[in-house]
Amino acid sequence: IKWKKMPNITIDGKEYDLDDLNENAKMQLANLQFVQAEIKRLEANLAVYKTAASTYSNALKNELEA
Repeated sequence: IKWKKMPNITIDGKEYDLDDLNENAKMQLANLQFVQAEIKRLEANLAVYKTAASTYSNALKNELEA
């Protein structure tokens, strides 16, 4: 069996070997990764909503000018 070494992570310019992290640090890293993914998802949704709001606003302006 060939074991694959876990990658390193860099936090505040310092590199850490994931194999060396204790269980609590690994849990905090997982929490951080989850929250960062949620932020990206929410930012993508916000971009969609802003586009929709702009489209609706333009449609309303066109209706009011007609």
